[in-house]
Amino acid sequence: MDMNQYLSMFIDESNDHLQSLNEKMLELETNPDDLSIVQVIFRSAHTLKGMAATMGYEDLASLTHQMENVLDLVRNQKLAMQDFIFDTLFKSLDALESMVEDITNGGTGKADVSAIVTSLQAIVLGETPSTQGGNKSTTVDQRKDNMNHLIQLDEFQYSILDQSITEGHRALYLEVFIREDCHLKAVRAYMVFDLLERSGEVIKTHPSVEDIEQEKFERSFSLYYITQKSADEMQRMILNLSEIDKVSVVELDHESLKLMGEINNSTREVATTAEMVKPTESNIVAPQLSTEPTKQASKEVAKTTSSASTRTIRVDIERLDVLMNLFSELLIDRVRLEQLASEVRNSELTETVEHMSRVSSDLQNIVLKLRMVPVDTVFNRFPRMIRDLAKSLDKKIDLVITGSETELDRTVIDEIGDPLVHLLRNAVDHGIESVADRLAAGKSETGTVNLRAFHSGNHVFIEIEEDGRGIYRENVLKSAIKKGVVTEAQGSAMTDEEVHQLLFAPGFSTAEVISDVSGRGVGLDVVKAKITALGGHVTIISKPGQGTNFSVQLPLTLSIISAMLVQLGSEKYAIPLTSIVETGVINHNQIRTVHGNKMVEFRGVQIPLISLSRIFSVPDFDESQEEESEIIVIRKGDKMAALAIEDFIGQSEIVLKSLGKYLPQISGVSGATILGDGQVALILDPNAFIK
Repeated sequence: MDMNQYLSMFIDESNDHLQSLNEKMLELETNPDDLSIVQVIFRSAHTLKGMAATMGYEDLASLTHQMENVLDLVRNQKLAMQDFIFDTLFKSLDALESMVEDITNGGTGKADVSAIVTSLQAIVLGETPSTQGGNKSTTVDQRKDNMNHLIQLDEFQYSILDQSITEGHRALYLEVFIREDCHLKAVRAYMVFDLLERSGEVIKTHPSVEDIEQEKFERSFSLYYITQKSADEMQRMILNLSEIDKVSVVELDHESLKLMGEINNSTREVATTAEMVKPTESNIVAPQLSTEPTKQASKEVAKTTSSASTRTIRVDIERLDVLMNLFSELLIDRVRLEQLASEVRNSELTETVEHMSRVSSDLQNIVLKLRMVPVDTVFNRFPRMIRDLAKSLDKKIDLVITGSETELDRTVIDEIGDPLVHLLRNAVDHGIESVADRLAAGKSETGTVNLRAFHSGNHVFIEIEEDGRGIYRENVLKSAIKKGVVTEAQGSAMTDEEVHQLLFAPGFSTAEVISDVSGRGVGLDVVKAKITALGGHVTIISKPGQGTNFSVQLPLTLSIISAMLVQLGSEKYAIPLTSIVETGVINHNQIRTVHGNKMVEFRGVQIPLISLSRIFSVPDFDESQEEESEIIVIRKGDKMAALAIEDFIGQSEIVLKSLGKYLPQISGVSGATILGDGQVALILDPNAFIK
């Protein structure tokens, strides 16, 4: 059987399970006594093992099996979680991630994990107390005594019970005794089944359900039952029914199922059956509620497995990119049609074009939403990273994530991960103090790093805030002067905000010691370059001794944007609306010259006047020859500037096109777009005009 057709599904699901395992392991490290978390971890590991074995990746399946052995001891309370166990399991997860990554890149998924396997086996053998073994034997003997009348299971029933136990459900064997003086045994039996049906599922009964309904049984009947409730709780609930004499309840586990085979002299048959169903056991779902015998249960499970409808589907990212490109072409043609309709002035044509515009606008919203991805896809890898960093730096750090459901365009999501990694590593290494320093400063020994995301207008803000030592102006200036980034005279004239921005200078670092985490002067300059390339910017707010806040502002999407189209001679340009504060007209007598720079007054503040015709050498327009000029006021953070233009064309939805690899990086230009008349207009990057 060719498994390559399932490879992409295997990779996607494996990555989902590995991410879940990392998250739950971090949760368990915080609450090591919470066995419900262990059950979730065990189920994910078990499913991953089954998938890997089915696909033929034996090394991956083998390592996951060794992890299962450790987790099985923990969930059965035969092993207590300790730091070295957590470290070994995390190393196992790292190895599994490397294997899956190798498979993704076309490899075989093989790796030398003998050291990790040895550690896991040592935990299983060396950390199990000897006294537990005695208790285990006693428990087995007790089970043998209590299961003299067990009902023999067929292979399907066995697999359902085995899988349900693996998935964290409780499998119970119940024997219910009705009082001897009861005259309506079938009614009492019905009440028991009605009670059971509300809390789980009956897998098999003895006698059969039909015989019980017809009172073809003595005083008692027995059954296998799957539920989430405990054995004691089920016993109390059944005993509360009238005319029930006693209830015997035995909770089963994997060991008990094998024991049942021994009692029924069918060990070999059950073991063989278990092996036969093993490759598909991950596909067996938790059974639905039923009081019918096995055949009915089989039908229910099969029905659930085959016909359960899903509300989501996986779509290849490349298909979404193709859809976006096709819609971009449609948008260009729509603008052209609107232009032609306005020229022809045919009422029917105009009406049709207006309807098409409304429909395409709705389609545009849907296409853009399809490309929106929660930032959680980036954020979810950070808790593990912060945990490892804290251990390596011997610090105590609490990462608090809020707003992870905030959505961004996929193209932005793909690019923002690395800058955030740099900022978080910087916050942990430079921001958060050591435990001793925090205690000396009167702070709690655990530092807090807040990672939050939220929408504001057409932008998404991602903030990284820590309660560490903060940024000291004199330290930054001292390092900047030493490295030749600024002179002493320039440094003394800088505002605190300008000093903070020095952290983004290439090669700048305040670390005194070079380590694996930081100190090489590589990081924050890359952060700023990447964020600027995405059309965003980053600001820093810091209070010495109290902490620092890095705020990253990003556009919602990089594919289709709203822009103001302007004219300069024969050239047309597009300016993103998100950067525009206001438009207006000024007379040339309002222009002032300050230190050789042209300035205009805007709402009581002098701002620079920038000539686009001079920057781009437009041959057939010069605003100095005009008596008045149209201006566009743009903003970058707290700074503003005015761009002088010839005329406004109007607001439009434009498709952002890359300039490609053949053109050099042009300062002030972020891309190009095709207008309705087929002309190409450059899209300006307002951030480049404000220094």
